[in-house]
Amino acid sequence: MTELVFQVEEDPEGGYTAKAVGASIFTEADTLEELRANIRDAIQCHFDKPEDRPKVTASNSNSPPGSSLHLSR
Repeated sequence: MTELVFQVEEDPEGGYTAKAVGASIFTEADTLEELRANIRDAIQCHFDKPEDRPKVTASNSNSPPGSSLHLSR
């Protein structure tokens, strides 16, 4: 796997959720900054070896088409 996309949504009860498309990875947080960190942690837990970790893109369903929440490794 070379790329992993997370679908980011605002939670109706507050905060944000992120779900990987095509993988069993899910996380949530109160802020987008915390969500970025939680996504990184979830990826590290799911892919033990750093060389196995894919490039990550997180798209926000409430943003205009083509926009995304970029994460750096």
